[in-house]
Amino acid sequence: MMRGYVVQLWLVLLVLVLGVEAFPWTELHLPPEHIAIFFNNNPTVAEECRKSSSCPYKMHLDRAACWGYEDGCTAEHSYSQPSCPGDAKGWVQTKQEQISTFIEQGDFGYIKTQRNQLQVYCQPEGEEDSSLECTDHLQFCRGKNIYIDFRPLKHRKEIVHYHMDVLEMGQIGGHCRLNKELLGKNAVLISPLQSWGPEMRFFTEQEEPVQPGRKMCDRWVNTPTFIMKLDATVNMYHHFCDFFNLYTSQHLNNSHESAFSRNTQILIWETLPYRSNFGVVFDAFTKTPVWTLNHVAGERVCFKDVVFPLLPRMIFGLYYNTPIIWGCEKSGLFHAFSRHILHRLGVAGRSQGDGTIHITLLSRNTEFRRVLNEAQLIKALRSDKKFIVRKAEYSHRMDFRQQLRQDQWTDVFIGMHGAGLTHLLFLPDWAVIFELYNCFDPNCYKDLARLRGIKYITWENSTLLKPEDEGKHPDGGAHEKFTNYEFDVDEFMRLVRVGAEHVRKHRGWQNLHHHLPPSHHHQEL
Repeated sequence: MMRGYVVQLWLVLLVLVLGVEAFPWTELHLPPEHIAIFFNNNPTVAEECRKSSSCPYKMHLDRAACWGYEDGCTAEHSYSQPSCPGDAKGWVQTKQEQISTFIEQGDFGYIKTQRNQLQVYCQPEGEEDSSLECTDHLQFCRGKNIYIDFRPLKHRKEIVHYHMDVLEMGQIGGHCRLNKELLGKNAVLISPLQSWGPEMRFFTEQEEPVQPGRKMCDRWVNTPTFIMKLDATVNMYHHFCDFFNLYTSQHLNNSHESAFSRNTQILIWETLPYRSNFGVVFDAFTKTPVWTLNHVAGERVCFKDVVFPLLPRMIFGLYYNTPIIWGCEKSGLFHAFSRHILHRLGVAGRSQGDGTIHITLLSRNTEFRRVLNEAQLIKALRSDKKFIVRKAEYSHRMDFRQQLRQDQWTDVFIGMHGAGLTHLLFLPDWAVIFELYNCFDPNCYKDLARLRGIKYITWENSTLLKPEDEGKHPDGGAHEKFTNYEFDVDEFMRLVRVGAEHVRKHRGWQNLHHHLPPSHHHQEL
């Protein structure tokens, strides 16, 4: 007994002498170019690193760097460095107006606008009270000590999916002073994926404090929680709108050192079991299995810290409904998202080139938008020895991390209009996305490529492609998305070479090959 006491006392003295690392450095897990910004946003952690003997990030201290939404962040030090080489159309008069509009529409300026909109909807009156803050129209909310009553879900027979009647009056609230007028004025966008209005309109003041051990809490969730309403999880374009807005919401919530922590809980606002080939991306945001409403049905749940993030179908929101001013490209926010996801999922970029252009052609095995002469196009590509060609068939049978690894070895990505082109988000900065044919939807992937900051090309001469038929929309009438196509080989190769020339001239690709050894060998991947 005495010996155990002595050992414990010795450990206490050792801790007092050596000190304890208050910040878990192994948990930081950010891309190297993001760490200096993290320190500048968290000066207390930066000071801990400065004093710590075990902090591995000292080289990132004292660097002038910011995201772009912080007070005092100058264009010189901002992560965002948009490019606006084209003339602006519309109401803007100057180049500076053009750049600032692009930043506000689809870059970190959007987050700055949202941060400025945050208002207190439910005011705490004591340190342990609840609180609720939201942006205009309840598009983003965050709260402390929030109560939600999920008991009625236990007896609900239909599947909850895009439903707006999950809660009723009194089933969500907190022990705080509610600004009912402000809430009523902003609870107007009553739509499944546009705002949290369908839920927050029922927020009420609770008589009992929302605290651990209270009878009102069947379950107390101490882990910071993100409650999400998702778009279509089988479709890469739509599901990545969810992930992108979750990442953006972490920035919007960036008032604490743990804003980008993976010690979180994700709760999906539906009772459908969550299944998606892209589900591995949640590993970038949480260490724990994702919950659905089935995990909390029948319980009164109290959340210590909860975030209701930006949603995928907001009016003038990010990604899906983003308006983009003419002539601009290269959003720092989209670039940061790409780097963050790749880093968190352990997908390394190319460290050295091999002197050739790597081409990935995305093959479709769907009923529509197949390339009828695909074999002929691939043969033509492989006849050019300056290219390394990969035919890719991305499906649920291929691990998504492996798909992302292949993206890092792609200089020109080719594919028909479809969700698979969303891989452009994770291509190298010098890459080209070649949308073979946009099927009368010209702006979808062109705009996404502009936001990501990579070169976009598409078919230019409609007389040099042959549709199989006029295509028939399920609701009737001809539609270009519902047929298959044959492409002129010579014109195809001309456009590919245009893309390849862009890659060769890009400084990023050139830097990759700067230290190329005198002789090298490659093989088709």
